[in-house]
Amino acid sequence: MSSSITRRDLLKLPIAAAVPALILPASAATPYSMPGLFPSRVVAVKHSGASVNMAYQTAPIQNIIRRGMMELTGQSNYIAAWRTLFQPGDTVGIKVNPCWIPAVTTSPACLLEILSGLLLAGVSPSNIIIYERYEYLLSFIKGWLPAWVKTTFATPGYYVDDQRSMVGYDPSAYFESALFLKPFESPSVPADTRSYLAQFVTRQATKIISLASLKDHQAAGVTLNLKNLTAGCVNNWNRFHDGPVNDMVGAIPGVAAVPALRNKVVLGIIDGVHCLCDGGPLNYADPKYGFVTELNTMYFATDIVACDRVGWLAINAERAKKGLLPEETAGADGYDVFPVRQPQHITVAGEQYGLGEWRDDHIDLHQITLA
Repeated sequence: MSSSITRRDLLKLPIAAAVPALILPASAATPYSMPGLFPSRVVAVKHSGASVNMAYQTAPIQNIIRRGMMELTGQSNYIAAWRTLFQPGDTVGIKVNPCWIPAVTTSPACLLEILSGLLLAGVSPSNIIIYERYEYLLSFIKGWLPAWVKTTFATPGYYVDDQRSMVGYDPSAYFESALFLKPFESPSVPADTRSYLAQFVTRQATKIISLASLKDHQAAGVTLNLKNLTAGCVNNWNRFHDGPVNDMVGAIPGVAAVPALRNKVVLGIIDGVHCLCDGGPLNYADPKYGFVTELNTMYFATDIVACDRVGWLAINAERAKKGLLPEETAGADGYDVFPVRQPQHITVAGEQYGLGEWRDDHIDLHQITLA
């Protein structure tokens, strides 16, 4: 493996075959399990040139990721940094966060550099899988992905039946809650009070990277690593924010704590080159509404709870600039309809489930400005 991989190299790799449904043993805790190798540590790297007029800039983003991984792992070069977390033989799943609005979707510059890092760590191209719960969401990034990259999904798209169907999900791994989706479900049916993990999590990936975006969410308060991973990896999700019901504070940490997920999440990255501070996750994510700003910062951690807490504060800071209340006290405002948002799911994930550090004065935040 050469010491660096260019964009051209990425495109030349062999085209991937279909993803096999490997049957993996039950996931046991490892040193990589949440909160991972570097508990409480979060690295925030800023480069003022990462976005210009809302267009992602490849070289600055590449430099952000390389420096972020080095600072996170304490390594003197970025190849050694990737090798600290990933090795040959790993099957690495990348949970992306795509949508049809370019300003807040997973960017080519970011994802291609992550692919390069995994290859330099010795991970086989055939063992790198990009995942999203719904197939149609992958269509927003497939146009620029290298042809060799494997993608997988749980189900083609959202339908009421998808909330109950077991196609693409694993009956042996689930989070149970008394909530059920009315009027379609019943509390007497186990599948209606359970959210089952995608087979991608339980049967394919041995390690998972969360590649989240820095976004507001009207129910969860924020969409960061925890929300990206959980809502994107289970069925029967809409019962947690069905009409007046909002249980993001229970559902997100509860799903994240299921061992088959908790024990495989190795790295969390929040892409904050663009920040959506209100009107999320989609309805008002177009920059024309004024809620998307060029923050030009990315966040790196193995402790995704600590990382999400830092991201939560970053979104609140952008909200304050626009005269908006913090996520935890803001209600419906004409853009977000939920009267109570629940970014406190991050606190619960740390305090009640032990998934990471939630206390500001215990988070070891490294802030770096490259330009």
